[in-house]
Amino acid sequence: MTQRPTDAIKLAPARIADIRGPAPTVTFVVVAYGLLAAGWAANHFSTMLAVLREQQDFTPVVVNGAFGIYAAGLVPCLLIGGLLADRFGAQPIVVTGSVAAAMGNLMLLVWQTTPGLLVGRLVVGLGVGLTISAGTAWAARLRGASGVVLAGIVMTTGFAVGPIASGIFAYVLTDTATMTVPFVVTIILSGMAAVAALAVRPDSPPQPADDTPDATPVTSDAQPSLRRALATAIPMALWVFSTAAVALVTLAERVSNRVDFGMLLPGIAALLAFSAGLIVQAVGRRFTWGPTSGVVAACIAGLGFIVTGLGGAAPPLWLFVVAALLLGTAYGMALREGLLDVETYAPPHRRGTALGIYYVFTYFGFILPVIFAWMLPVTGYVMPLVVLGIVAFAAAALRGAQIRRGLLDRD
Repeated sequence: MTQRPTDAIKLAPARIADIRGPAPTVTFVVVAYGLLAAGWAANHFSTMLAVLREQQDFTPVVVNGAFGIYAAGLVPCLLIGGLLADRFGAQPIVVTGSVAAAMGNLMLLVWQTTPGLLVGRLVVGLGVGLTISAGTAWAARLRGASGVVLAGIVMTTGFAVGPIASGIFAYVLTDTATMTVPFVVTIILSGMAAVAALAVRPDSPPQPADDTPDATPVTSDAQPSLRRALATAIPMALWVFSTAAVALVTLAERVSNRVDFGMLLPGIAALLAFSAGLIVQAVGRRFTWGPTSGVVAACIAGLGFIVTGLGGAAPPLWLFVVAALLLGTAYGMALREGLLDVETYAPPHRRGTALGIYYVFTYFGFILPVIFAWMLPVTGYVMPLVVLGIVAFAAAALRGAQIRRGLLDRD
């Protein structure tokens, strides 16, 4: 019996985008720009914190609190953004997130007191969380696996360029301009992202496979499901921002005990780590690396942690460079692999939710510098990072087992 075209569509809902034809290039460029602006808005503050400490005399408690309260806004909005993108489409969520990121940085510009610092960072976290999860889901709907990989690349570009640009501003501008120009630039970038996202055609949230609102996702390990997507992606998520945080915070802080690069040091660390992450993502996209590269990513993360730990309280400059490159490489590979796992194995109507959960686990890595500082009097400088390296090697072994079991069978 001849199969009707409508039956074919029902049997293959994940390929509806292919039937409709190629996604508009302009829309994808707007989505990519929104992710770049979100990464910039989130990470340029790593350099500005050094400026604020020096010029405004904020205490370490306030500075650490700004990091923590940012995560308090970010983490729930990563989940909420993905859920809302699945329900209502990604466009309104990206617009809202970009506006919130701009408003948070506006608060940091005009309200440079302890309450202003904390409230502004909280609002930035809310906006960035919404934009990252919904924007990545939008990129996946537009271009599938290629869109997900490119989303990771442009977001990494924002993470890298933001602190570098703010560091250059801090180095060449007067004290007054240093406290204003980086925030103004970020506000403009996020505002433009909101306007551009509002101007393009909205996306439509995908429907469950049987087109009923109460469809139950498949839970078999052999079929795409939310469970399978998270089982493969979360072991990669753990080595995304944990490696970045160790490079940008722990490693940079320790090498400052030996060399004096002032406010440029966080930017130098970002340049090394995120440049390596960008390059390895681009190479992986060019040569279509398979899931085995996730095993390599976790191993490189483990090596980077151990090298950082062995550097002690004041690592030499050469070790700083080597460790930052290792950690940045692991960051890029782990981010790419986790995003591809979600795109491949999450049902289309649950992809935003899966991306939100995935990103929540990636951002747990930013807790590490605080944990290391708290444990320092008891454990010293070396042991926590060596233990973390061993855990990363265990994650590599787990991913290898998933590949052998057939749980990871994508190309």
